[in-house]
Amino acid sequence: MVKQVEKQFTFEVEKESDVPLWVQLKNRLAYLITSGFYEPGEQLPTVRALASDISINYNTVNKAYLALKSEGYIESTRGRGAFVRDLDVEVDEELSGEIDTILGDCVAACRELGMSLDDVRTCMDAKVAQIKREEGIEDNAASEGRGRIVTIELGGKAQYKRVGA
Repeated sequence: MVKQVEKQFTFEVEKESDVPLWVQLKNRLAYLITSGFYEPGEQLPTVRALASDISINYNTVNKAYLALKSEGYIESTRGRGAFVRDLDVEVDEELSGEIDTILGDCVAACRELGMSLDDVRTCMDAKVAQIKREEGIEDNAASEGRGRIVTIELGGKAQYKRVGA
């Protein structure tokens, strides 16, 4: 559901600054979005309304909004307005994709060494248990009793097999 809340914020032009006015405004709005003043889904004031409220040129506000849109802070639809994007969800999705890529690369590298998927899982469990021990974290799902992975030379190529499972 889209929120439509009328909020007033303060904006003071830093006249001594070399930073262009539109950048100052963009930075202020970005701060208000990331700090939670404007929440995801919330509609921002229209360009004309904001220009009028803070007594600056319409084109200056429009340029700030366009920059916010290109940087992913807001999305705008002609006739509907500008709305704050949910940055947390996008960060989570981006992080999830990055983690998936890293784990996929790790599994692929292990498979190239001749390991089965079960062997990769066993080694990963053992590594996580080792890191937990080193960091003093209790390991409730210790991989004891699952066996261990050993290296076996077959035809000049190292193969990894689980033993003692």
